[in-house]
Amino acid sequence: MSVANVAAVAAPRGFLASRRTQLLLWLGAGAAGAALFFAAGWVGLPSGAGYTICAFRRITGIPCPGCGLTRAMAALARGELLLALHFHPFAPLVLAEAAALWAAIGNAIARQRPLVLPAGLMERIVVWQTAAFLVLWLGRLATGTLPY
Repeated sequence: MSVANVAAVAAPRGFLASRRTQLLLWLGAGAAGAALFFAAGWVGLPSGAGYTICAFRRITGIPCPGCGLTRAMAALARGELLLALHFHPFAPLVLAEAAALWAAIGNAIARQRPLVLPAGLMERIVVWQTAAFLVLWLGRLATGTLPY
């Protein structure tokens, strides 16, 4: 397989070469991600007009294309889909992509093969999602529907 046709993750060496270690790290990453996801939903996030974790918004005063994703993920963790869509319409997609990537990595580990993606897939996803985020952001800026 040539690099031009397929994007592959290099085979691990040393400590990470053990399949057991890879599985434990994969499971640990999944458990940590799930714990953070549900903790954000149930512990609660600080909010209010003066509170923001967005560096772009702190500097410019304008919400960024990803503003609302943290609150949207917290709403998804509580099962509040409509509220999540209000905060950021792409939150369910981002969550589904993260879960799919985690599952694909687990599948590659279980098959003891490198994670192989079709050529150009990641580039197309990044370009289209960046464009979609920017279009959504500009539309929400223009209509004043960005969540604050």
